[in-house]
Amino acid sequence: MDTGEFWHLIEQSGRETSGKKARAAWLQDALEQRSAEDILDFESCMLLARRRVDTWLMWGAMRALFGFGSDDGFWYFQMWLVGLGREVFEQVARDPDALVDVPEVQRLVAMERRGPLWTKDDWPQFEILDYVAGDAWERVTGKGHEIFSDALEARGHQLFAIPHPSDEAWELDDKEESARRLPRINRYMSDLYGRA
Repeated sequence: MDTGEFWHLIEQSGRETSGKKARAAWLQDALEQRSAEDILDFESCMLLARRRVDTWLMWGAMRALFGFGSDDGFWYFQMWLVGLGREVFEQVARDPDALVDVPEVQRLVAMERRGPLWTKDDWPQFEILDYVAGDAWERVTGKGHEIFSDALEARGHQLFAIPHPSDEAWELDDKEESARRLPRINRYMSDLYGRA
């Protein structure tokens, strides 16, 4: 499985189903029809994608837009970004400030401001996507997650269970620094809430 096929599966899961649980089940079923190597390829693509958005700047963008962002919250936000599909993912991976242009982000910010409350499927997190490949691997091979992790490490992946940002650290709650690093998001939020 190459990168194009990985993104095709991610996007097809969104076209074929609705809701995060249904998407994850669809993906797991699709992976279970493939070889163990394909499942490892899928997870390798996932890990490489996540590393691209596992940055302090992306974490700051999440906090500036949604007002939250614990370790777990940011970890699963990365998976949500993958779930948005290749085009959006590539755009925001290059420039986290471009999150402000994503229609789904704008919808969630507007909902947060006006109500109604987000549903589980609205939350900008996709935790269950994190388990799809490992669960498919276990079903296909009969081997546990530890062997799956060992196989990924043998491919050169470092495995983390929490964010491990790769760029320059900064104080995410510093509003002036956030405005400097993420000017478009901060202008958008200021204009939105300034018109109350």
